[in-house]
Amino acid sequence: MRRVLIVVAALLLGGCGYNRLQSQDEQVKAAWSEVLNQYQRRADLIPNLVNTVKGFAAQEQQVLIGVTEARARATSINATPELVNDPAAFQQFVQAQREVTGALSRLLAVAENYPQLKSDQNFRELQAQLEGTENRIAVARQRYIKAVQEFNTNVRQFPVNLTAMLFGFKPKPQFSVEDEKAIAKPPTVDFGSPKK
Repeated sequence: MRRVLIVVAALLLGGCGYNRLQSQDEQVKAAWSEVLNQYQRRADLIPNLVNTVKGFAAQEQQVLIGVTEARARATSINATPELVNDPAAFQQFVQAQREVTGALSRLLAVAENYPQLKSDQNFRELQAQLEGTENRIAVARQRYIKAVQEFNTNVRQFPVNLTAMLFGFKPKPQFSVEDEKAIAKPPTVDFGSPKK
């Protein structure tokens, strides 16, 4: 009788989705760790990039300070794998990374005004590394998004949702677009009035 109960319990637990939830939770954490790794790589490139630009464009202090401050805010957030279980902390992290992206965009725009900077070998190498890192961030975010989508789908499907509720598994936060309404609106194209 005892063996029968053990077999029945094993079958019930095997079909409840608990092991799959555990596996998917680990996949989300691994994907998140890769996102963090790539963001850290970008943060590590910033001081060298700022110093290179500073050598050529010292008068652009506001832009240089903006990049440095955005990096400081982003790296001050304690980004651990558990961050994916706290939607508010996750959004704070995402916002800090958006600020870094915006500050870097302004820095690279400034570089356009300095031909000697654009031709500097060190700057070109740093810019290429930064572009490569941005691509790696995009790939890592895509993998995280896929892992979270699979996990969240499983957490919401019956009968696994019952197991998820029982063991406290909740949907993970997803990366979102900053201004979805602005993206949904088609761009206005205006070639101006024809010249006479």
